[in-house]
Amino acid sequence: MNLPRNVATKPSALASPVVELRQYTLKPGRRDTLIGIFDGRLIEGQEDAGMTIIGQFRDLDRPDMFVWMRGFDGMDARKNALAAFYGGPVWAANSHAANATMIDSDDVLLLKPAWPGAGFDLAGAQRPSLADEKPIPNKPLTGIVVIEIHHLQPGTEADFANRFETETACLMTADARLLAAFVTEHAENSFPRLPVRADENVFISVMGFASAEAHARRKAALAASPAWQAAQLGLTKPTETLRLSPTSQSLVGR
Repeated sequence: MNLPRNVATKPSALASPVVELRQYTLKPGRRDTLIGIFDGRLIEGQEDAGMTIIGQFRDLDRPDMFVWMRGFDGMDARKNALAAFYGGPVWAANSHAANATMIDSDDVLLLKPAWPGAGFDLAGAQRPSLADEKPIPNKPLTGIVVIEIHHLQPGTEADFANRFETETACLMTADARLLAAFVTEHAENSFPRLPVRADENVFISVMGFASAEAHARRKAALAASPAWQAAQLGLTKPTETLRLSPTSQSLVGR
């Protein structure tokens, strides 16, 4: 069993004060090819460079989307880690094959925890050795991860976070739990070679559900909450909902 290097050595169980949420549009039918490259060849090199690879996912509603998250110890650490990886031998050896699967890789949000303790708790998180994995054909879908991206007016982050905590806390059950919450990190992009959506102002929740049905029940409960619906009126555009299935090497959602 392989523990991610950054998680194993950090004194805090909470991962990464700076996080990227990355959504890649892929060429039709190429998602599993990219996941094979990513999970098999790119995780270790990124973590050796100083990143934490938090989670990789298939989008359940968009068959040509690959969604993943990685974390850093700060903006300067992000600059150094990205420079080391993208200038290093692992990316040089695999960049052509990975890029050949992609149409667009620039849909990136730069984030920070929405409140103290809102980051991912990866204590004890492990991913299996690739050599030990035994794929299960036609394995039925069970647990899913849902990311909701709420687009906010500037200056409303704290109020929205409070509403989120108030309105969703009573809905947390054994089959629905909050994994992390983030807001936009507005610091200047420390590695401009990789673009980010710098003009966004968002609140993001990451939740784990025991099943797609559990997520549907929570969605219905929030739709019946007048306070939560009032909070939606202040958004600048409709909330984006990503229903995700973790890959075998994802630390989140397995």
